[in-house]
Amino acid sequence: MANEAEKILSRFLARLQRNAIVRKLLAVCLLLALLCVAAYFAYDVMPRRYALTISGGDIVSNRHYLAKSLQEEAASHGVSLDVHPIAGSQEALALVDAGKLDLALIQGGLENNYAHVTHVATVAPELLHVLVRPEIKDIGDLRGKLVNLGSKRGGTRVITRQVLEFSGLSEGIDYVESNIPSEDLLTMRAEKLPDAIVITSFAPSDVADFLIKQRGFRLLEIPFPASLALRLGWVADSRILAYMYNVSPPVPPKDIKTIGVNLHLVANDKVDPRAIFKILDSLFSPALEVRLKMKMDESLLTVPSGFELSEGTKMFMARKNPPFSSETLDRLQALFGLLLSVASTVLVAVKWFLGVPPEAEPEKDDEAFLGYIGQVAALEKEYEELSARGAATPEAISDLQTRLAGIKAQTLSRMANANLDNPQLPHSVLLAIADARATIARDPLMTDAHG
Repeated sequence: MANEAEKILSRFLARLQRNAIVRKLLAVCLLLALLCVAAYFAYDVMPRRYALTISGGDIVSNRHYLAKSLQEEAASHGVSLDVHPIAGSQEALALVDAGKLDLALIQGGLENNYAHVTHVATVAPELLHVLVRPEIKDIGDLRGKLVNLGSKRGGTRVITRQVLEFSGLSEGIDYVESNIPSEDLLTMRAEKLPDAIVITSFAPSDVADFLIKQRGFRLLEIPFPASLALRLGWVADSRILAYMYNVSPPVPPKDIKTIGVNLHLVANDKVDPRAIFKILDSLFSPALEVRLKMKMDESLLTVPSGFELSEGTKMFMARKNPPFSSETLDRLQALFGLLLSVASTVLVAVKWFLGVPPEAEPEKDDEAFLGYIGQVAALEKEYEELSARGAATPEAISDLQTRLAGIKAQTLSRMANANLDNPQLPHSVLLAIADARATIARDPLMTDAHG
């Protein structure tokens, strides 16, 4: 059955090959396909620019400043970033998931049920700053107080409520929540401010610095970050260093414990991986470190955020892989084998499209027999010259006859299987030999010898 199918296929291909129009049409289609493949790869390696949107949170946050700094650095790497201030991390995540925002700087500890959000990088840990009026000495003193947790869709609210619940404080029962944006806090009169204000920020924080120096607030220590970290994976045991916000009086007067929350850069899963690569190249560039006055630790790149790692991040991580690892050599070997296979296929296709090659015609023997005629003519001329000089001795004439006999033997041997355009040539050779022998036979010496 298989042999029969192969024969049918061979006959079909042979029929197609004999049709010049079909061959030309298929050749044009193949050429167009190869051009499309070449254009795709050429487009893939061409330098290009990208325009993306990013949010770093509210306009007075350190994240917004980071986003603006990244915007300036990314411009030199071929990426134009449009920075959109957004109130909270949860709102930013929803926009990224919906494809209305390309990138966002968000804090850890949030829900990760966003199907179209991918992890680009973990940037650095932010610190939870709990700023309180001077009479509040510990977390228990927040009972019955007005506590500002920022935007209702912000990450700060989410993690602070978990911290307060761990401390035994329930919203609406033990404290009253307010949600005043940070920029509004900076313009409010001191007596109108909440009793406690919680923000997440790198240290030092501009908002915390203002509230401490201009509004008389102090920093409250969170004494249990290590214990809370055992319950919540995103919590880190961190500290705010002494004298961070003031020297006289010292604020804080000593190193105080607080909760560290990783800051993550996330992206919509439709963002071009090559654009993500350029963003990461900008994020971990020395120029950005100088601009931010902080060290960007690339080892934190893949600290989990709860989202799947983006393809652009994988490309960025792979840039440091050795170019000739065993895996790379295996791939090159496989690629070489593939190229050989493709080349063989192309050669076969080219031969097929060229059509059936004409059969080579067998070599003709006309030249050989014409050569014999030329040899006979040369012997006749030699005889005439000998006769003219009187040198036609019996020995010389006998030699001429012997050579004529040799030419005749060659002619008879070859004429049986000769391939000739002119089938009369062998007979012409034999006639020429006969005429030459007759001429020589009429020589007087030959006549005397026979007489």
